[in-house]
Amino acid sequence: MSDTGPFPMTRLRRLRYHPQVRALVRETQLDPGDLILPLFVRSGKGIRTEIGSMPGVYQMSLDVLAEEVKSIASLGLGGIILFGIPERKDHTGSDALSDSGIVAQALRVAKQAAPELLAISDVCFCEYTDHGHCGIVNDKHGRVDVDNDATLTILGQQAVAHAKAGADVIAPSGMMDGMVGAIRGALDKAGYTHVPLMSYAVKYASAFYGPFRDAAESAPQFGDRRTYQMDPASGPGQALREAELDVQEGADMLMVKPALAYLDILRAVHERFPGVPLAAYNVSGEYSMVKAAAAKGWIDERAVVLESLLAMRRAGATMILTYWAKQVAAWLKS
Repeated sequence: MSDTGPFPMTRLRRLRYHPQVRALVRETQLDPGDLILPLFVRSGKGIRTEIGSMPGVYQMSLDVLAEEVKSIASLGLGGIILFGIPERKDHTGSDALSDSGIVAQALRVAKQAAPELLAISDVCFCEYTDHGHCGIVNDKHGRVDVDNDATLTILGQQAVAHAKAGADVIAPSGMMDGMVGAIRGALDKAGYTHVPLMSYAVKYASAFYGPFRDAAESAPQFGDRRTYQMDPASGPGQALREAELDVQEGADMLMVKPALAYLDILRAVHERFPGVPLAAYNVSGEYSMVKAAAAKGWIDERAVVLESLLAMRRAGATMILTYWAKQVAAWLKS
């Protein structure tokens, strides 16, 4: 009988019996450099307010952000992504366009505190508008909705303001048709041809975003976002069309959001665009569910988190946006 024959000559448990053997043959690895930490910034001083639905995640003022970023820089993370809560909101989200807006300020603070740490800017309007939608809202044909094409202009302006403030990567998340092309054109015209775009190319209208809307104070004041974010019932076909359009318009990286409930989509995008870096967003609802169960003692938080992130990497994610980034870096080091 050959050594590649059936049992008992072939015993796959031989690859599992020793921890170092398991490490040698492991196909999927996690590294702190794969992880991006979302941060929420607001005006004021000395503010570090825990978000009720997201234990361990905080809204912080700029002075607190500076200290936080310094500590993050030593962990070897892939970067941070910034979300802003402005002091005043209006119908067009004008704070997002201003050189003195909250995220523009946060970018300057972050780059001064830790110049080597990659700073990514989320480009959208839901946090900045008084109606909580992702662009300019108007009433056309008796239906109130986001005006896609009017929003493209201000998305370009927002991206340029953030690049000017020091953003290393621009991450448009509004799911407007043509947003990548509009932003790429605006950045190039302003001289930021070197700044890459990480497009939220495949973003579903998900129930898993609930806690984020507490964190960013961005819940829509009427209706929902189903006219521009993808239907959870939509399969890989529409997701691949969205990704294809963004790649054609100049996206340098793609993202699938949420992650765990959409691993099939993540895999499909990875297989269709194997050379394009792919991000998965481990979203707030995924975070909060694990935190709640762990607080009850029903699950092992560390084990569940590491297994979940490995699943995202195994499905094809090059990088993962996760609220656990700091803890995972510490766990991996230990």
